[in-house]
Amino acid sequence: MSQVLAAQGIDLRYGSSQAVKGASIALQRGEVAAVMGPSGSGKSSLLYCLAGVLPVSDGEVRFEGRALGHLSDAELSSLRRDRFGFVFQYGELLPELTVEENAALPLRLAGQRKAQALATAGEVLGRLGLGELRERRPSQVSGGQSQRVAVARALVHRPAVVFADEPTGSLDSVSAEAVLEEFLTLARSQDTAVVLVTHDADVAARADTRYTMVDGVLTLQGRSGR
Repeated sequence: MSQVLAAQGIDLRYGSSQAVKGASIALQRGEVAAVMGPSGSGKSSLLYCLAGVLPVSDGEVRFEGRALGHLSDAELSSLRRDRFGFVFQYGELLPELTVEENAALPLRLAGQRKAQALATAGEVLGRLGLGELRERRPSQVSGGQSQRVAVARALVHRPAVVFADEPTGSLDSVSAEAVLEEFLTLARSQDTAVVLVTHDADVAARADTRYTMVDGVLTLQGRSGR
């Protein structure tokens, strides 16, 4: 494995409030890292710093050796579009697009022709058991199916890193287990690293590396053999 993403001693401050305090984390290709902690502990703030959405107050985040703080806004936008993927708690699908069009969106934004993008999206949707739902709208699928579409969208362009913020938090336990299994299996098969924010110990147990975050302080809890 080779390192793909690393943060060293990063702080994030909002005025006099400090959301992230000296956090350090390193991800290898294909590694799944879970960050656990209670609501308000700084988990999501850390995630957005690692993804270059929020600029850090101190410290440094590097992707493939490049410091995010040295990139222009255009370079950061390109990085998030082409090399990163995102999965959120409620899917955040575009209601006016079909399931297939939602899944194909990263490829279309990268300039890929529609037919090719839809074909690739269809393949990924098929791997997630959604092949027969490609022409439906988000309002016509269940919560678990909608989250699978979000997973497909995050992975369709084979990103280097996926940032997942409570990706199964809105689902019942059966749907959550199925979506998580498919998500992590597909990500690992593509050698995509995953940063997974969760408050669920069962979800965190599926990761290769586990961290806890309390009051902005990130602590390594353990690693599993891969």
